[in-house]
Amino acid sequence: MKVIIMGCGRVGARVATLLDQDGNDVTVIDRMSASFERLPKGYGGNTVIGTGIDEDVLRAAGIETADVFIATTNADNRNIMGAQVAKTIFNVPHAVVRIYDPVRSDAYRNIGLLTVCPTTTMSALILDQIEDAMAVTGER
Repeated sequence: MKVIIMGCGRVGARVATLLDQDGNDVTVIDRMSASFERLPKGYGGNTVIGTGIDEDVLRAAGIETADVFIATTNADNRNIMGAQVAKTIFNVPHAVVRIYDPVRSDAYRNIGLLTVCPTTTMSALILDQIEDAMAVTGER
């Protein structure tokens, strides 16, 4: 599977590492070359310096043959735009977008983007932890 990841922060680097270890063809795009230092020494994928909303940068990353585009930057707008460019201009079959705003995450999911909302996910996990702890102590 050919995967393009926009953003080499902690999440992007981790996803790239796991996909690379599973034998996938992975390319990570980031605006800062220093971000690629988060990738382990054994990382076998590619890296491209630039922004994932620039068509030329996306072409250099191999977007024209990508199966999946993953946007993991800290900027909702950039992630959304990158995924829309990947899907609409380059016909990438699958685009996964990290969107911090739960309302926007739902809205973009409804128009066909695969969204992950850390805000919603973390809130649910915290509530689960509280409920589990209270069940163990017999409270509630």
